[in-house]
Amino acid sequence: METVGVKNVKQELEDRLIGFDLSLCCSCGTCSGGCPVPGTPGMEGWDPRKALRMIRLGLLDEVVASDFPRACTGCGRCAHACPMGLDPGAVFAVLKRMRSPKDAPGALHKGVLAAYEGDVGHAQRTRDYLMLLADLGLEAAAEGLPGFYVPVAKRDAKVAFAPSSKELFGDFETLKWWWKIFYAAREDWTMPGAPWDAFGWDAPVCGGERDPLRSCGAGRLLTPDCGGAYGCRTGMEACRLNDPQNAVRHLDLYRYVRDLVVSGRIRLDPSKHRGRVFTWHDSCKHVRALELGNGGGWCDLARFLLEACVGRENWVELIPNRANTYCCGAGGGDSRSSVEAWSIAHGRFKARQIEDSGADVVVVGCFNCREQLMKRLPEHHPQNRRYEVRHLWELVAESLMIEPWSPAEAARAQAQADAQWDRLGLLLEIGSPGAASPS
Repeated sequence: METVGVKNVKQELEDRLIGFDLSLCCSCGTCSGGCPVPGTPGMEGWDPRKALRMIRLGLLDEVVASDFPRACTGCGRCAHACPMGLDPGAVFAVLKRMRSPKDAPGALHKGVLAAYEGDVGHAQRTRDYLMLLADLGLEAAAEGLPGFYVPVAKRDAKVAFAPSSKELFGDFETLKWWWKIFYAAREDWTMPGAPWDAFGWDAPVCGGERDPLRSCGAGRLLTPDCGGAYGCRTGMEACRLNDPQNAVRHLDLYRYVRDLVVSGRIRLDPSKHRGRVFTWHDSCKHVRALELGNGGGWCDLARFLLEACVGRENWVELIPNRANTYCCGAGGGDSRSSVEAWSIAHGRFKARQIEDSGADVVVVGCFNCREQLMKRLPEHHPQNRRYEVRHLWELVAESLMIEPWSPAEAARAQAQADAQWDRLGLLLEIGSPGAASPS
């Protein structure tokens, strides 16, 4: 066997990994025991312990050139388990950035470029975005929300809602889940005047006219807190540190909806879901990144909302759960990776968890997780038990006990909608939103 010579650690590594004391690593292997990468096709022989040891020996170029950093999902199990308090996933994230941008998954690379170049929301033009909101608002009004319309850039609204790029680009119907909640709560809310993306693309360019709060004077920015929104949180904090004027008054949907339930502004009916067994999938960014970096309570918030929707007797836990949960395989850009085999292999533990739970419905809070559990895992890890995948906000929307707006409220909203679409130059194209009659 060839002897590997020890090299001097490059200054570049020292500069990039400042704050990570890799000398603390005792090579115990705890990080490798919970990592989804070992056993992944093409990654034979690689694990976090080996990669960290190679870095300590100065073999930085060899680790960066390997596929290991890119195969890391960033799930955080290594950091959660490390007895020395190291965060190997954060180290590997640095190594990913040391590769050429051309090596990044195509969708991720294009999304970030679009944000920097000003064509946000996967190249959707603002006019297309506004037409989408108008059309979907008409549909929502016709589906049992009389008087509903989508307020856009409403001045001094209490809440500005910025959805993810998935909703703006493809999963249009999901927007109506959030809007149904706002309607039931009679919230004073608005959508940004342009497709500002809470999934993370816009995080490096917040501030100025493209800031959804500053552009309409809203009180809080409300975002979904999936993995992408965690990236948005990180980006917003970086913007604040760069310029205190860019500080964002942020509100996450978990705490927002919890407060609506507790205050009685919305009511949920768990009887709508009797006869089915539900389970909750703890996403990696919720239970490890957010729990550790943004304060605790995320696990309990999700379970509170699930129980409010379906009743405690109708749901079971996945084992293991909370901070010990397994990665579904969609993290780290894997859901957009050209190496689909990695994502499939990374999800093998999650597929087994779901099978063992006996659940009929798996509830998630992350769009990447939702796509992974709906599509890749059932196809490539076929189990005996069939299950549905529902987003938590879909479940909340379905459980709502809605009191329709009065004729006077609906008429007032129609007048506001007409004035808004006229101001935006869309009224003649979409007709009067208030003309949509509820089903």
